[in-house]
Amino acid sequence: MSKIAIIDIGTNTFHLMIVDLANHNKVMHKEKVAVRLGKDGISNNKITEDAQKRAINTLSLFKTTAEAHHVESIHATATSAVRNADNGQELVELVKEATGIEIAIISGAQEATYIYNGVKQALTIGKEPALVMDIGGGSVEFILCDQDNIFWLESFEIGAQRLLDKFHEHDPIQPKDIVRLKDFLDTSLKSLQEQLEKHQPKHLIGSSGTFDTLVDIAFAEQNKLKPDDPSFSLSIEEFNGIYHELIEKNRAERLEIPGMLEMRVDMIVVASCLIDYILKINDFDTIHVSTYSLKEGLLSEIMEQV
Repeated sequence: MSKIAIIDIGTNTFHLMIVDLANHNKVMHKEKVAVRLGKDGISNNKITEDAQKRAINTLSLFKTTAEAHHVESIHATATSAVRNADNGQELVELVKEATGIEIAIISGAQEATYIYNGVKQALTIGKEPALVMDIGGGSVEFILCDQDNIFWLESFEIGAQRLLDKFHEHDPIQPKDIVRLKDFLDTSLKSLQEQLEKHQPKHLIGSSGTFDTLVDIAFAEQNKLKPDDPSFSLSIEEFNGIYHELIEKNRAERLEIPGMLEMRVDMIVVASCLIDYILKINDFDTIHVSTYSLKEGLLSEIMEQV
């Protein structure tokens, strides 16, 4: 096996990564598309017909790109939107029929494990307990761990698209909506709170997605060129500044923030409220950001099998 394609079918974003295993795992191609698979349906456990069409169109393009790179195999995983939708299996079958791509629907625990293994490729977690956090559109994964061990992990179906549907009723988001959102998190994340009390991690590691955009904004605000690195540090003060900017602006104003991506502009408000909540319920010293996530963790598993 030489070249492989890895496809991460997320609730908001689809990722394609093509890797040449024979050339020291060189990444030949990387792209992401905001498919919004959960839009208008996730709160009802449905993938709408329009979302199905967007998914099939994007995966057809990914297949064409993979063939152009002469890949020998395609490894596609689907997460929260597909695993919880009443018609998730239907989408899997439609994709197979239209593109030939076989999709593996993975559990929340599998997703969290891949994320942990992906993060370890980007940075050294170290000996002290850390909390890895990955905010997807459908689910959020939390992993309490150190470099060598996972102490606890859980996937919660409270992703940014779900929070957006439930709580972002006004734009800018209203203080009363933030209070409702955080009350909901208090109820939903009781098992996380117990584990934080037990392990008391000092390091928060944000995986990809929203955290990538927060780093982009931080670099842009300082007029610094962002290096092509797999990991970054984001101070808690930097996060707090960006967070308050995000919750005070409407969509058009948020789009004007240097470093903002249009594909993140809607969900980043509730996602940042979630990060702020996590920072408030545990005494973290640092925030690290890994640009690696599920697909890099899946790659490491494929490499072990090879």
